[in-house]
Amino acid sequence: MKVGIVGGGGIVGSSAGFALQLGGIVHEIVLVDANAELADGQALDLLHGTAAIADQSIRAGGYADIADAEVICITAGLRRKPDESRLALINRNVELFRSILTTIRSAGMRQDAIVLVVSNPVDILTYLAEKELGLPRGRVIGLGTLLDTLRFRSLLAAALGAPATQLEALVIGEHGDSMVPVWSSASVAGLPLDKWPGFTPKLGADVFQRAKTSGAEMIKKKTGAGFAVGVSIAEVIHAVALDSKRVLPVSTVFAASGPAAYGIRDVAISVPTIVGRGGAERVIELELWPKEIQALQKSAAVLRDTLGQVFGAKPA
Repeated sequence: MKVGIVGGGGIVGSSAGFALQLGGIVHEIVLVDANAELADGQALDLLHGTAAIADQSIRAGGYADIADAEVICITAGLRRKPDESRLALINRNVELFRSILTTIRSAGMRQDAIVLVVSNPVDILTYLAEKELGLPRGRVIGLGTLLDTLRFRSLLAAALGAPATQLEALVIGEHGDSMVPVWSSASVAGLPLDKWPGFTPKLGADVFQRAKTSGAEMIKKKTGAGFAVGVSIAEVIHAVALDSKRVLPVSTVFAASGPAAYGIRDVAISVPTIVGRGGAERVIELELWPKEIQALQKSAAVLRDTLGQVFGAKPA
């Protein structure tokens, strides 16, 4: 599988490239960046390690070089300026993202390609990409709350002294302040989380709050997250490459009409979703507690309000 990473010179894009290199599943990785020199340096650094890992082609290139990629991962984005409002930052990133989508289309992307949106605000940009690229349903996926879920599980496992790989706990909804922890199905090695030694509701709430604010913590301590985001991106791309039908909390656009999963329509939001070679193949509707459903629907309303602020009328 060939993967193109737009924004491949930055921390997130290069971390994704490294995670994909270590996975040894993807055979070709092309890094594209506005700073061509930086992308070339990152690609060369990765290339130097291929002899110890797998036979892979890793290089820098332009948009024409990823036109035939099966997966295009977009990580490029702008950071907030001092005293800049959240909405102003969103508007600037929407403008940048639109120009990236236009360039990808102009380069002649495959119509069976899968586009993985990582740039923030990921749910808003996933919605925009779905509307503007015209790909078949399920071919545009936002990283969504997958990173939040991995953070939540890892921090919770550390707090409980439990094996992180056997801890099941989801975060769904917006990748943002209204994200929702799913306590109703949380478990460790099959044991309900509330039965695990040392777990208390307060401990759970404290851990979730730290997971929720981990992005800000990463910015404060090291200018931004990188490694865990790269791992999250690789998780999605490997599920596609291997057609593994992994259930992941990724962001997809809910239809504007017809049956409404979780009572949600016409917004991009994260819920458990089967990911395989066809992209986001099917939403799984879990049996949530009533308060979890209400929180998820409130999260969707927050995103719908943001769409209205950014676009006025949502993109056709």
